Amino acid sequence: MIGLNWEERGLTPSPGVGSAAQGQSDLAPEEPSMPPRNGRQSLLSRYPRRPLPAPQARLDRRGFLKFAGGAAAAASLAACTPVGQLAGRPTAGNIQLVYQDWRTDWFPALAQQMLDQFRSSHPDIGVFYSPDPENLESEMIEDFQSGSAPDVMAGCCDWFAIWAQQGYMLDLRPFVEADLDQEIIDDWDPAQYTALFTPDGQQFALPKYHGALGLYFNKDIFDAYGVDHPDGSWDHDDYLAAMKLLTHDTDGDGQVDQWGSMLDIAWERIQVHVNAWGGHFVDPNDPTRSWLGRAESLAAMEWLRQRIWVDHVMASFLDVDNVETRQAFLAGQLAMVEDGSWALKDILENATFRFGVAPFPAGPAGKVTLATTDGFGIYADTTHPEASWELLKFLVSREYGLAMAEAHLLQPARRSLVPDWANIIRQQYPEQARDLDVEVFAEGHEQGYSVTAEIFANMAPARELTQAAWQQIFTLGQSPVDEMLAVSARIELAQSISQ
Repeated sequence: MIGLNWEERGLTPSPGVGSAAQGQSDLAPEEPSMPPRNGRQSLLSRYPRRPLPAPQARLDRRGFLKFAGGAAAAASLAACTPVGQLAGRPTAGNIQLVYQDWRTDWFPALAQQMLDQFRSSHPDIGVFYSPDPENLESEMIEDFQSGSAPDVMAGCCDWFAIWAQQGYMLDLRPFVEADLDQEIIDDWDPAQYTALFTPDGQQFALPKYHGALGLYFNKDIFDAYGVDHPDGSWDHDDYLAAMKLLTHDTDGDGQVDQWGSMLDIAWERIQVHVNAWGGHFVDPNDPTRSWLGRAESLAAMEWLRQRIWVDHVMASFLDVDNVETRQAFLAGQLAMVEDGSWALKDILENATFRFGVAPFPAGPAGKVTLATTDGFGIYADTTHPEASWELLKFLVSREYGLAMAEAHLLQPARRSLVPDWANIIRQQYPEQARDLDVEVFAEGHEQGYSVTAEIFANMAPARELTQAAWQQIFTLGQSPVDEMLAVSARIELAQSISQ
Protein backbone atom coordinates (compact mmCIF):
# COMPACT_ATOMS: atom_id res chain seq x y z
CA MET A 1 0.00 0.00 0.00
CA ILE A 2 1.96 1.52 0.12
CA GLY A 3 0.22 4.68 -0.91
CA LEU A 4 -3.39 5.30 0.01
CA ASN A 5 -4.62 2.71 2.47
CA TRP A 6 -7.25 0.11 1.63
CA GLU A 7 -10.13 2.13 3.03
CA GLU A 8 -9.05 5.30 1.21
CA ARG A 9 -9.02 3.36 -2.03
CA GLY A 10 -12.43 1.95 -1.14
CA LEU A 11 -11.12 -1.62 -1.22
CA THR A 12 -11.27 -4.73 0.90
CA PRO A 13 -7.80 -6.06 1.76
CA SER A 14 -6.89 -9.61 0.85
CA PRO A 15 -6.42 -12.04 3.73
CA GLY A 16 -3.06 -11.63 5.43
CA VAL A 17 -2.64 -7.98 4.51
CA GLY A 18 -1.92 -5.49 7.24
CA SER A 19 -2.54 -7.12 10.60
CA ALA A 20 -2.75 -10.28 12.63
CA ALA A 21 -6.52 -10.14 12.68
CA GLN A 22 -6.62 -10.93 8.99
CA GLY A 23 -5.59 -14.54 9.18
CA GLN A 24 -2.80 -16.70 10.51
CA SER A 25 0.30 -17.40 8.45
CA ASP A 26 0.33 -20.49 6.25
CA LEU A 27 4.11 -20.66 6.45
CA ALA A 28 4.69 -23.06 9.34
CA PRO A 29 7.77 -22.36 11.52
CA GLU A 30 9.20 -25.84 10.94
CA GLU A 31 8.42 -26.07 7.23
CA PRO A 32 11.50 -27.16 5.25
CA SER A 33 13.10 -24.65 2.92
CA MET A 34 12.43 -26.88 -0.09
CA PRO A 35 8.78 -28.01 -0.12
CA PRO A 36 7.53 -31.05 -2.06
CA ARG A 37 7.36 -30.52 -5.81
CA ASN A 38 3.59 -30.70 -5.94
CA GLY A 39 3.43 -27.96 -3.30
CA ARG A 40 5.53 -25.68 -5.47
CA GLN A 41 3.36 -26.34 -8.48
CA SER A 42 0.22 -25.63 -6.45
CA LEU A 43 1.57 -22.24 -5.42
CA LEU A 44 2.29 -21.23 -8.99
CA SER A 45 -0.94 -22.64 -10.37
CA ARG A 46 -2.82 -19.94 -8.50
CA TYR A 47 -1.36 -17.35 -10.84
CA PRO A 48 -2.08 -18.54 -14.39
CA ARG A 49 -0.85 -16.58 -17.37
CA ARG A 50 -3.68 -15.12 -19.43
CA PRO A 51 -6.09 -17.96 -20.16
CA LEU A 52 -8.58 -17.50 -22.97
CA PRO A 53 -11.79 -15.67 -22.00
CA ALA A 54 -14.27 -17.89 -20.23
CA PRO A 55 -16.92 -19.11 -22.65
CA GLN A 56 -19.75 -17.92 -20.38
CA ALA A 57 -18.24 -14.71 -19.02
CA ARG A 58 -20.71 -12.49 -17.24
CA LEU A 59 -22.26 -9.62 -19.16
CA ASP A 60 -20.79 -6.60 -17.43
CA ARG A 61 -20.60 -2.89 -18.19
CA ARG A 62 -18.14 -3.43 -21.00
CA GLY A 63 -20.11 -6.36 -22.39
CA PHE A 64 -23.32 -4.36 -22.37
CA LEU A 65 -21.67 -1.60 -24.36
CA LYS A 66 -20.15 -4.07 -26.77
CA PHE A 67 -23.34 -5.89 -27.57
CA ALA A 68 -25.97 -3.19 -27.15
CA GLY A 69 -23.92 -0.63 -29.00
CA GLY A 70 -22.69 2.91 -28.70
CA ALA A 71 -24.39 5.91 -27.21
CA ALA A 72 -27.80 4.25 -26.79
CA ALA A 73 -26.30 1.67 -24.45
CA ALA A 74 -24.38 4.40 -22.69
CA ALA A 75 -27.58 6.33 -22.04
CA SER A 76 -29.31 3.21 -20.78
CA LEU A 77 -26.47 2.40 -18.42
CA ALA A 78 -26.32 5.95 -17.15
CA ALA A 79 -30.04 5.79 -16.34
CA CYS A 80 -30.17 2.44 -14.58
CA THR A 81 -26.78 1.42 -13.23
CA PRO A 82 -26.57 1.43 -9.43
CA VAL A 83 -23.85 3.41 -7.69
CA GLY A 84 -20.91 1.12 -6.90
CA GLN A 85 -21.12 -0.72 -10.22
CA LEU A 86 -20.77 2.26 -12.52
CA ALA A 87 -20.33 5.80 -11.27
CA GLY A 88 -21.25 9.03 -12.99
CA ARG A 89 -22.55 9.66 -16.46
CA PRO A 90 -20.85 8.46 -19.64
CA THR A 91 -19.40 10.95 -22.05
CA ALA A 92 -20.99 10.59 -25.46
CA GLY A 93 -18.96 9.54 -28.49
CA ASN A 94 -18.53 7.06 -31.29
CA ILE A 95 -15.99 5.10 -29.25
CA GLN A 96 -16.93 3.94 -25.76
CA LEU A 97 -14.22 3.34 -23.15
CA VAL A 98 -14.40 2.17 -19.56
CA TYR A 99 -12.00 3.88 -17.15
CA GLN A 100 -11.57 2.26 -13.73
CA ASP A 101 -10.06 3.99 -10.71
CA TRP A 102 -10.43 4.44 -6.95
CA ARG A 103 -13.85 3.98 -5.40
CA THR A 104 -13.08 6.12 -2.34
CA ASP A 105 -15.75 8.68 -1.52
CA TRP A 106 -13.96 11.79 -2.80
CA PHE A 107 -12.70 10.42 -6.12
CA PRO A 108 -15.76 9.63 -8.33
CA ALA A 109 -16.96 13.23 -8.48
CA LEU A 110 -13.45 14.42 -9.33
CA ALA A 111 -13.14 11.81 -12.07
CA GLN A 112 -16.44 12.73 -13.65
CA GLN A 113 -15.63 16.43 -13.57
CA MET A 114 -12.31 15.82 -15.29
CA LEU A 115 -13.87 13.46 -17.85
CA ASP A 116 -16.20 16.28 -18.83
CA GLN A 117 -13.09 18.26 -19.72
CA PHE A 118 -11.75 15.34 -21.71
CA ARG A 119 -15.02 15.12 -23.62
CA SER A 120 -14.75 18.74 -24.71
CA SER A 121 -11.47 18.04 -26.49
CA HIS A 122 -12.31 14.48 -27.61
CA PRO A 123 -15.99 14.52 -28.69
CA ASP A 124 -15.68 11.18 -30.50
CA ILE A 125 -14.58 9.28 -27.38
CA GLY A 126 -17.15 8.43 -24.72
CA VAL A 127 -15.85 7.37 -21.32
CA PHE A 128 -17.51 5.60 -18.41
CA TYR A 129 -15.89 6.00 -15.01
CA SER A 130 -16.13 2.71 -13.08
CA PRO A 131 -14.97 2.41 -9.45
CA ASP A 132 -12.55 -0.34 -8.51
CA PRO A 133 -14.19 -3.56 -7.33
CA GLU A 134 -14.08 -3.97 -3.57
CA ASN A 135 -11.66 -6.90 -3.68
CA LEU A 136 -9.53 -5.46 -6.43
CA GLU A 137 -6.77 -8.01 -6.65
CA SER A 138 -8.96 -11.12 -6.99
CA GLU A 139 -11.85 -9.60 -8.94
CA MET A 140 -9.58 -7.98 -11.52
CA ILE A 141 -8.00 -11.34 -12.31
CA GLU A 142 -11.50 -12.65 -13.02
CA ASP A 143 -12.20 -9.67 -15.29
CA PHE A 144 -8.94 -10.18 -17.14
CA GLN A 145 -9.59 -13.87 -17.61
CA SER A 146 -13.12 -13.26 -18.87
CA GLY A 147 -12.00 -10.52 -21.26
CA SER A 148 -14.14 -7.93 -19.46
CA ALA A 149 -11.51 -5.68 -17.90
CA PRO A 150 -11.74 -1.88 -18.33
CA ASP A 151 -9.89 -0.24 -21.20
CA VAL A 152 -7.93 2.13 -18.94
CA MET A 153 -7.25 1.55 -15.27
CA ALA A 154 -5.27 2.74 -12.30
CA GLY A 155 -3.10 0.37 -10.33
CA CYS A 156 -0.19 0.28 -7.97
CA CYS A 157 2.17 -1.75 -5.94
CA ASP A 158 3.33 -5.25 -6.71
CA TRP A 159 -0.08 -6.44 -7.92
CA PHE A 160 0.01 -3.94 -10.80
CA ALA A 161 3.30 -5.48 -11.89
CA ILE A 162 1.79 -8.95 -11.49
CA TRP A 163 -0.98 -8.03 -13.95
CA ALA A 164 1.68 -6.92 -16.43
CA GLN A 165 3.78 -10.04 -15.90
CA GLN A 166 0.74 -12.18 -16.64
CA GLY A 167 0.24 -10.34 -19.94
CA TYR A 168 -2.85 -8.32 -19.07
CA MET A 169 -1.41 -4.83 -19.62
CA LEU A 170 -0.66 -3.18 -22.96
CA ASP A 171 2.97 -2.31 -23.67
CA LEU A 172 3.00 1.48 -23.84
CA ARG A 173 6.47 1.89 -25.36
CA PRO A 174 5.31 2.45 -28.96
CA PHE A 175 2.86 5.13 -27.81
CA VAL A 176 5.37 6.82 -25.53
CA GLU A 177 8.08 6.87 -28.18
CA ALA A 178 5.74 8.31 -30.80
CA ASP A 179 3.57 10.67 -28.78
CA LEU A 180 4.99 11.78 -25.43
CA ASP A 181 7.32 14.74 -25.02
CA GLN A 182 10.63 14.09 -23.32
CA GLU A 183 9.98 17.13 -21.15
CA ILE A 184 7.08 15.29 -19.54
CA ILE A 185 9.16 12.17 -18.91
CA ASP A 186 11.94 14.28 -17.38
CA ASP A 187 9.42 15.85 -14.99
CA TRP A 188 8.72 12.46 -13.38
CA ASP A 189 10.92 10.83 -10.77
CA PRO A 190 13.21 8.45 -12.71
CA ALA A 191 12.81 5.84 -9.99
CA GLN A 192 9.03 5.94 -10.28
CA TYR A 193 9.00 6.04 -14.06
CA THR A 194 11.35 3.07 -14.51
CA ALA A 195 9.46 1.07 -11.88
CA LEU A 196 6.51 0.91 -14.28
CA PHE A 197 8.41 -1.46 -16.57
CA THR A 198 8.49 -5.24 -16.24
CA PRO A 199 11.89 -6.95 -15.93
CA ASP A 200 11.73 -7.86 -19.64
CA GLY A 201 11.26 -4.20 -20.62
CA GLN A 202 7.49 -3.87 -21.10
CA GLN A 203 6.18 -0.45 -20.08
CA PHE A 204 2.83 -1.12 -18.45
CA ALA A 205 1.92 2.26 -16.93
CA LEU A 206 2.69 5.95 -16.53
CA PRO A 207 2.87 7.71 -13.14
CA LYS A 208 -0.37 8.75 -11.46
CA TYR A 209 0.87 10.61 -8.40
CA HIS A 210 4.08 10.62 -6.36
CA GLY A 211 3.57 9.34 -2.85
CA ALA A 212 6.78 9.69 -0.82
CA LEU A 213 7.53 8.27 2.61
CA GLY A 214 8.47 10.49 5.54
CA LEU A 215 8.46 10.51 9.32
CA TYR A 216 5.46 12.20 10.94
CA PHE A 217 5.99 13.22 14.57
CA ASN A 218 3.79 14.48 17.40
CA LYS A 219 5.34 17.76 18.54
CA ASP A 220 3.36 17.75 21.78
CA ILE A 221 4.79 14.37 22.83
CA PHE A 222 8.34 15.34 21.84
CA ASP A 223 8.14 18.62 23.75
CA ALA A 224 6.59 16.97 26.83
CA TYR A 225 9.67 14.73 27.17
CA GLY A 226 12.21 17.31 26.03
CA VAL A 227 13.26 15.38 22.93
CA ASP A 228 14.62 17.23 19.91
CA HIS A 229 12.41 17.12 16.84
CA PRO A 230 13.60 14.92 13.94
CA ASP A 231 15.21 16.59 10.95
CA GLY A 232 17.18 15.75 7.82
CA SER A 233 20.29 14.88 9.82
CA TRP A 234 18.71 11.89 11.55
CA ASP A 235 19.92 8.36 10.97
CA HIS A 236 18.53 5.13 12.37
CA ASP A 237 20.60 5.51 15.56
CA ASP A 238 18.94 8.87 16.23
CA TYR A 239 15.61 7.29 15.40
CA LEU A 240 16.13 4.50 17.94
CA ALA A 241 17.36 6.86 20.65
CA ALA A 242 14.23 9.00 20.29
CA MET A 243 11.94 5.97 20.27
CA LYS A 244 13.41 4.81 23.58
CA LEU A 245 12.86 8.23 25.15
CA LEU A 246 9.28 8.45 23.91
CA THR A 247 7.98 4.96 24.82
CA HIS A 248 6.04 5.07 28.09
CA ASP A 249 3.37 3.63 30.34
CA THR A 250 1.36 6.83 30.61
CA ASP A 251 -1.39 5.59 32.94
CA GLY A 252 0.76 3.64 35.40
CA ASP A 253 -0.87 0.26 34.87
CA GLY A 254 2.41 -1.46 34.10
CA GLN A 255 1.72 -1.72 30.37
CA VAL A 256 3.25 0.42 27.63
CA ASP A 257 0.54 2.50 25.95
CA GLN A 258 2.66 5.05 24.09
CA TRP A 259 5.25 3.85 21.62
CA GLY A 260 8.07 5.61 19.84
CA SER A 261 6.99 4.68 16.33
CA MET A 262 5.31 2.12 14.07
CA LEU A 263 5.43 0.94 10.47
CA ASP A 264 3.12 -1.01 8.19
CA ILE A 265 4.21 -4.60 7.71
CA ALA A 266 4.17 -4.47 3.94
CA TRP A 267 6.52 -5.10 1.02
CA GLU A 268 7.63 -1.53 0.28
CA ARG A 269 7.66 -0.40 3.92
CA ILE A 270 10.11 -3.12 4.93
CA GLN A 271 12.08 -2.83 1.70
CA VAL A 272 12.89 0.84 2.32
CA HIS A 273 14.70 -0.15 5.53
CA VAL A 274 16.56 -2.93 3.72
CA ASN A 275 17.64 -0.44 1.05
CA ALA A 276 18.87 1.91 3.79
CA TRP A 277 21.13 -0.94 4.98
CA GLY A 278 22.47 -1.32 1.43
CA GLY A 279 20.45 -4.44 0.74
CA HIS A 280 17.81 -5.46 -1.76
CA PHE A 281 14.92 -7.86 -1.97
CA VAL A 282 15.68 -8.56 -5.64
CA ASP A 283 19.08 -8.81 -7.34
CA PRO A 284 19.28 -5.50 -9.28
CA ASN A 285 20.79 -7.33 -12.24
CA ASP A 286 18.62 -10.43 -12.25
CA PRO A 287 14.92 -10.32 -11.29
CA THR A 288 14.88 -14.10 -10.80
CA ARG A 289 17.42 -13.96 -7.97
CA SER A 290 16.41 -13.23 -4.38
CA TRP A 291 18.59 -11.20 -2.04
CA LEU A 292 16.14 -11.45 0.85
CA GLY A 293 18.50 -13.85 2.62
CA ARG A 294 21.63 -11.71 2.27
CA ALA A 295 23.33 -10.19 5.30
CA GLU A 296 22.20 -6.61 4.68
CA SER A 297 18.57 -7.61 4.24
CA LEU A 298 18.58 -9.80 7.32
CA ALA A 299 20.29 -7.08 9.38
CA ALA A 300 17.66 -4.48 8.47
CA MET A 301 14.79 -6.85 9.20
CA GLU A 302 16.40 -7.88 12.48
CA TRP A 303 16.69 -4.20 13.44
CA LEU A 304 12.94 -3.85 12.92
CA ARG A 305 12.12 -7.08 14.73
CA GLN A 306 14.14 -6.04 17.76
CA ARG A 307 12.43 -2.66 17.92
CA ILE A 308 9.04 -4.40 18.00
CA TRP A 309 9.71 -7.52 20.06
CA VAL A 310 12.88 -6.83 22.11
CA ASP A 311 12.90 -3.11 22.93
CA HIS A 312 9.12 -2.74 22.46
CA VAL A 313 9.64 0.82 21.24
CA MET A 314 7.86 0.19 17.95
CA ALA A 315 4.24 -0.85 18.26
CA SER A 316 3.00 -4.05 16.66
CA PHE A 317 -0.51 -4.32 15.33
CA LEU A 318 -1.34 -6.44 18.38
CA ASP A 319 -0.24 -3.58 20.64
CA VAL A 320 -2.69 -1.12 19.07
CA ASP A 321 -5.58 -3.59 18.72
CA ASN A 322 -5.09 -3.93 14.95
CA VAL A 323 -5.91 -0.35 14.09
CA GLU A 324 -4.05 1.21 11.17
CA THR A 325 -0.72 2.85 11.87
CA ARG A 326 -2.05 6.31 11.01
CA GLN A 327 -5.06 5.89 13.28
CA ALA A 328 -2.78 4.87 16.14
CA PHE A 329 -0.76 8.04 15.51
CA LEU A 330 -3.87 10.21 15.45
CA ALA A 331 -5.04 8.58 18.69
CA GLY A 332 -1.83 9.69 20.43
CA GLN A 333 -0.50 6.16 20.85
CA LEU A 334 2.61 6.88 18.74
CA ALA A 335 5.18 9.66 18.97
CA MET A 336 6.15 9.00 15.33
CA VAL A 337 4.83 7.05 12.39
CA GLU A 338 6.34 6.07 9.07
CA ASP A 339 3.80 7.26 6.53
CA GLY A 340 3.61 9.11 3.26
CA SER A 341 2.46 12.31 1.64
CA TRP A 342 -0.81 10.51 0.83
CA ALA A 343 -1.64 10.74 4.56
CA LEU A 344 -1.42 14.53 4.74
CA LYS A 345 -5.10 15.37 4.36
CA ASP A 346 -6.24 12.82 6.91
CA ILE A 347 -3.68 13.97 9.47
CA LEU A 348 -4.27 17.68 8.83
CA GLU A 349 -8.00 17.22 9.34
CA ASN A 350 -7.93 14.87 12.31
CA ALA A 351 -4.84 15.56 14.41
CA THR A 352 -5.73 17.16 17.74
CA PHE A 353 -2.06 17.92 18.41
CA ARG A 354 0.76 19.83 16.76
CA PHE A 355 2.67 17.68 14.31
CA GLY A 356 5.57 17.90 11.93
CA VAL A 357 7.16 15.83 9.21
CA ALA A 358 10.81 15.02 8.58
CA PRO A 359 12.77 13.09 5.97
CA PHE A 360 12.97 9.34 6.44
CA PRO A 361 15.99 8.59 8.70
CA ALA A 362 19.15 7.53 6.89
CA GLY A 363 20.45 4.00 7.28
CA PRO A 364 24.02 2.67 7.40
CA ALA A 365 24.17 2.89 3.59
CA GLY A 366 22.65 6.35 3.30
CA LYS A 367 19.34 8.08 2.62
CA VAL A 368 16.42 6.44 0.88
CA THR A 369 12.72 7.11 0.70
CA LEU A 370 9.88 5.28 -0.95
CA ALA A 371 8.24 6.53 -4.12
CA THR A 372 4.93 4.83 -4.77
CA THR A 373 4.22 3.07 -8.04
CA ASP A 374 0.66 4.26 -8.59
CA GLY A 375 0.09 4.55 -12.30
CA PHE A 376 -2.35 4.43 -15.21
CA GLY A 377 -2.28 1.59 -17.72
CA ILE A 378 -4.25 0.14 -20.63
CA TYR A 379 -5.78 -3.33 -20.86
CA ALA A 380 -3.87 -5.48 -23.33
CA ASP A 381 -7.05 -6.66 -25.06
CA THR A 382 -8.77 -3.31 -25.42
CA THR A 383 -10.46 -2.90 -28.78
CA HIS A 384 -9.58 0.81 -28.77
CA PRO A 385 -5.87 1.18 -27.97
CA GLU A 386 -5.47 4.56 -29.70
CA ALA A 387 -8.47 6.10 -27.94
CA SER A 388 -7.31 4.59 -24.66
CA TRP A 389 -3.93 6.23 -25.17
CA GLU A 390 -5.61 9.59 -25.66
CA LEU A 391 -7.41 9.13 -22.36
CA LEU A 392 -4.25 7.99 -20.60
CA LYS A 393 -2.39 11.10 -21.78
CA PHE A 394 -5.15 13.19 -20.25
CA LEU A 395 -4.91 11.29 -16.96
CA VAL A 396 -1.19 12.09 -16.64
CA SER A 397 -1.66 15.74 -17.61
CA ARG A 398 -0.83 18.70 -15.39
CA GLU A 399 -4.54 19.43 -15.06
CA TYR A 400 -5.40 15.99 -13.71
CA GLY A 401 -2.44 16.04 -11.33
CA LEU A 402 -3.46 19.41 -9.90
CA ALA A 403 -7.08 18.27 -9.61
CA MET A 404 -6.01 15.35 -7.38
CA ALA A 405 -3.81 17.73 -5.38
CA GLU A 406 -6.69 20.11 -4.80
CA ALA A 407 -9.20 17.38 -3.98
CA HIS A 408 -7.10 15.23 -1.63
CA LEU A 409 -3.66 16.86 -1.37
CA LEU A 410 -2.02 14.08 -3.36
CA GLN A 411 1.58 14.89 -4.22
CA PRO A 412 1.83 15.31 -8.01
CA ALA A 413 4.00 12.94 -10.01
CA ARG A 414 5.48 15.91 -11.87
CA ARG A 415 8.25 17.75 -10.03
CA SER A 416 7.25 21.06 -11.64
CA LEU A 417 3.89 20.91 -9.82
CA VAL A 418 5.33 20.52 -6.30
CA PRO A 419 5.30 24.30 -5.55
CA ASP A 420 1.63 24.44 -6.63
CA TRP A 421 0.89 21.44 -4.42
CA ALA A 422 2.58 23.04 -1.40
CA ASN A 423 0.61 26.24 -1.95
CA ILE A 424 -2.65 24.30 -2.17
CA ILE A 425 -1.91 22.67 1.21
CA ARG A 426 -1.14 25.98 2.88
CA GLN A 427 -4.17 27.66 1.36
CA GLN A 428 -6.54 24.92 2.47
CA TYR A 429 -5.02 24.50 5.95
CA PRO A 430 -3.38 27.85 6.81
CA GLU A 431 -3.11 27.19 10.56
CA GLN A 432 -2.27 23.50 10.63
CA ALA A 433 0.26 23.70 7.77
CA ARG A 434 1.83 27.01 8.73
CA ASP A 435 5.08 25.45 10.01
CA LEU A 436 4.81 22.19 8.11
CA ASP A 437 7.70 21.46 5.75
CA VAL A 438 5.71 19.55 3.14
CA GLU A 439 8.52 19.95 0.60
CA VAL A 440 10.32 17.24 2.60
CA PHE A 441 8.31 14.72 0.62
CA ALA A 442 9.85 15.91 -2.65
CA GLU A 443 13.47 15.53 -1.44
CA GLY A 444 13.88 12.00 -2.75
CA HIS A 445 12.69 13.11 -6.20
CA GLU A 446 14.86 16.24 -6.19
CA GLN A 447 18.01 14.68 -4.74
CA GLY A 448 17.75 11.32 -6.46
CA TYR A 449 17.42 8.97 -3.50
CA SER A 450 13.90 7.64 -4.13
CA VAL A 451 13.42 3.89 -4.33
CA THR A 452 10.41 1.94 -5.53
CA ALA A 453 9.08 -1.53 -4.92
CA GLU A 454 11.51 -4.16 -6.17
CA ILE A 455 9.77 -6.69 -8.37
CA PHE A 456 10.65 -10.31 -9.09
CA ALA A 457 10.18 -11.73 -12.58
CA ASN A 458 7.39 -13.84 -11.06
CA MET A 459 6.08 -11.64 -8.31
CA ALA A 460 2.92 -13.38 -7.14
CA PRO A 461 4.48 -16.27 -5.17
CA ALA A 462 7.14 -13.93 -3.76
CA ARG A 463 4.45 -11.71 -2.36
CA GLU A 464 2.54 -14.61 -0.84
CA LEU A 465 5.59 -16.17 0.78
CA THR A 466 6.93 -12.95 2.29
CA GLN A 467 3.56 -11.87 3.66
CA ALA A 468 3.18 -15.18 5.46
CA ALA A 469 6.69 -15.04 6.90
CA TRP A 470 6.49 -11.40 7.96
CA GLN A 471 3.26 -12.01 9.80
CA GLN A 472 5.06 -14.62 11.90
CA ILE A 473 8.19 -12.47 12.37
CA PHE A 474 6.83 -8.96 12.88
CA THR A 475 3.10 -9.11 13.61
CA LEU A 476 3.02 -12.19 15.84
CA GLY A 477 6.67 -12.34 16.95
CA GLN A 478 6.75 -16.13 16.61
CA SER A 479 9.61 -16.65 14.12
CA PRO A 480 13.20 -15.42 13.82
CA VAL A 481 14.37 -13.30 10.91
CA ASP A 482 16.46 -16.27 9.74
CA GLU A 483 13.16 -17.67 8.47
CA MET A 484 13.76 -15.43 5.46
CA LEU A 485 16.61 -17.70 4.32
CA ALA A 486 14.11 -20.44 3.54
CA VAL A 487 11.66 -17.94 2.07
CA SER A 488 14.37 -16.56 -0.21
CA ALA A 489 15.19 -20.04 -1.49
CA ARG A 490 11.53 -20.80 -2.16
CA ILE A 491 11.08 -17.54 -4.05
CA GLU A 492 14.06 -18.33 -6.29
CA LEU A 493 12.66 -21.80 -6.93
CA ALA A 494 9.33 -20.27 -7.93
CA GLN A 495 11.14 -18.07 -10.45
CA SER A 496 12.81 -21.07 -12.10
CA ILE A 497 9.56 -23.03 -12.29
CA SER A 498 7.77 -20.14 -13.99
CA GLN A 499 10.31 -19.87 -16.79
